[in-house]
Parts: sequence; C-alpha cells; structure tokens
Amino acid sequence: MSFRLLPIRALAVALVLAVSTPAAFAAPAGGNGAANNAAPAQARADIVDTAVGAGQFKTLAAAIQAAGLVDTLKGAGPFTVFAPTDAAFAALPKGTVESLLKPENHDKLVAILTYHVVPGRVTASQVAGMDAATTVQGGELAIRASGGAVTVNGARVVSADVAASNGVIHVIDKVLMPQG
Repeated sequence: MSFRLLPIRALAVALVLAVSTPAAFAAPAGGNGAANNAAPAQARADIVDTAVGAGQFKTLAAAIQAAGLVDTLKGAGPFTVFAPTDAAFAALPKGTVESLLKPENHDKLVAILTYHVVPGRVTASQVAGMDAATTVQGGELAIRASGGAVTVNGARVVSADVAASNGVIHVIDKVLMPQG
C-alpha cells in the first residue's frame, strides 16, 4: 500500500488529535482496555473526529493540524493509530512540543506523527500476536505482549480498539520517536 505525502500528513494530524482526547478512549468497564471491538461499520466518526471528541488528545490534535495531516486521517484509510495522550506529550523534555510545532520543523513533525500510524485496521488481538509493524513513516515498531499487557516500542497500550469509521485507535502512554 502506498501513501501520498498529503495522506501521511493527515495521519499525523489524526494521531495528534487522538492523543489529546481522553474521555473517548477510556477502557471499557470491567475490561482490560482491549474489549471494545465495535464493528467498523458502526463507527460514525473518522479517526480525527473520534480523537478530538475524546478530549485527551489536544496536543496530538494540534500537531496533526500543524503537520497538515487532518485531511489524510479523515480519508478512507483504513489506518491504525497508536495515539499518545496529552500526558505522554507532557512527559517529553521541556520545549520539545513547542519546537516541533514550528514551521521549520514541519518534516520532523510529520515523520514523528506518521511513525504512530500503521496502514490497515489492526485490532488489539492482531497487534498482540505481532512482533513488529511497519509504519506509514517507513520505520518499524517493536511489539511485545506479555501477561495481558501490550507495549509498542516500550509505550504501554492503555486503551485499545477505539473504533473509527476509517480505522482503529490504540491509546499509548508515550510518544514514539523514529530512529535515525
């Protein structure tokens, strides 16, 4: 599957939005965060709108907007987004987010955001059975599953299978940084 630059930018925007919207990504009651397997056809909002509606992905939403990825992440997809929360962005060294949002760092921001996106709709049960996944950015994410917990490049999946009309969101507790 190939992606044009514009779609990649939209993916990054969706990631940003997903990270800044917490309420919509709360784990299901009595579950492990991976039990929300709503059928994709039932999801009405795309990845960007789903993330914005959640409320815990304000930083992600701002980054997706700055990267010009909104239209891509609102596109047909499907996409799987590992969305860092606002708290994950806040844990970055002071000034990192502000620096990434500057126009001169546009390409770096796009690379970081698209590193959080995997082509296709990959559910939590599928992710748990994988050792790695190739991102839209072109890098590889290392996936580990143990004792019911899943990590992606060391970031813990805190809520999984948040359905969107054009994919699925898995909420993570760290911002993933591409190597190189």
